[in-house]
Amino acid sequence: MSLIVQKYGGTSVGSPERILNVAKRVIATQEAGHQVVVVVSAMSGVTDGLIKLAKQVSQNPAEREMDVLLATGEQTTIALTAMAIHGLGKRAISLTGAQAGIITDGVHTKAKIANITPKQVHDYLKKEHIVIIAGFQGETSDGRITTLGRGGSDLTAIAIAAAIKADRCQIFTDVDGVYTCDPRIVPSARKIDAISYDEMLEMASSGSKVMQSRSVEFAKKFGVIFEVRSSFNNNPGTIVQEETEDMENVVVRGVSIEKNQAKVTIRQVPDRPGTAARIFSALAAANVIIDMIVQSDSVGDTNDISFTLSKDELPRTQKAIEAAMKEIAAKELVTQEGIAKLSIVGIGMRSHSGVAAKLFECLSQGGINIQMISTSEIKTAVIIDEAKIDEAAKLAHEAFGLSGKA
Repeated sequence: MSLIVQKYGGTSVGSPERILNVAKRVIATQEAGHQVVVVVSAMSGVTDGLIKLAKQVSQNPAEREMDVLLATGEQTTIALTAMAIHGLGKRAISLTGAQAGIITDGVHTKAKIANITPKQVHDYLKKEHIVIIAGFQGETSDGRITTLGRGGSDLTAIAIAAAIKADRCQIFTDVDGVYTCDPRIVPSARKIDAISYDEMLEMASSGSKVMQSRSVEFAKKFGVIFEVRSSFNNNPGTIVQEETEDMENVVVRGVSIEKNQAKVTIRQVPDRPGTAARIFSALAAANVIIDMIVQSDSVGDTNDISFTLSKDELPRTQKAIEAAMKEIAAKELVTQEGIAKLSIVGIGMRSHSGVAAKLFECLSQGGINIQMISTSEIKTAVIIDEAKIDEAAKLAHEAFGLSGKA
């Protein structure tokens, strides 16, 4: 008898009918001879509705109380899922994150898991219950409810799988798996059968919406192999695991895009030790997440520093670095919206040359100008005009032959 953790996202439990569908899938898994632990998200739209309610009573609701409020979304789903399973004649028990033994740090709205003691989970599994756990939440050591932020339910599932030493972890969503590119943009995109943790991390950080990078990081750290698959059919999904030798035969695994980006350029920054540190320390203190960074060659005794970030972060960024700019005597702050990032990812890039050149060439032939370039061992990313990003994705996808079997 194997132990399986299954996670169902908000779309998969988005209505009573879909919750019943999940209940039937879970029961079928148990009847196939497995112990089953299920992690669920709030029903689609519920979390946004709760946030809207909070804003109607307070423009700046306390983060502690927001966690108390938002945690009710997943608690609604666990209860309904357990009821659906009961109605189909099977035993199930719903547990909040705290009841499942998930202990977090004290950072409200974006807590990190510190420890899991899943005693109740094991106890109910021994009694042949299907255990339904609320994703996205936990509690501090002193009993305060916390939520885990974006991708929190995926993180819960992978963390629980690690804690109970599950044989399999399945992330059910509204897509069949991880694709070579977003099929809505590149219709010829193909599902990837298997992908390494590192490739999945790069794709997640480069705009792929299938998984949040923190969940993949946790899986890599604890060696949790997981499968991304659809809750609406029985098709095999994409296995995410440690890399294997044959994975390097595929030079580029996929193409990711990220829209709604912005570029910030600080002009005529004095070329002396500590100036860059002062700028980026100010941004870190304001919790601004930076992506690509480029520093130009010095002209005289100054240089320009450019970096990219989410467009939503611009107001906070400008406010955060005003004082730093005055302190270091930088001359000007220039911002640019309407840009997007395209990334090609593949562990095979480590052992194959000419990958970046091929990307640049195909974009050039399409008349697409590159504004910034960033590389890592298994990724090359470029910043281009957002109006050209869909066309660029198609060109890159075609250039690297990703329309065949992935």
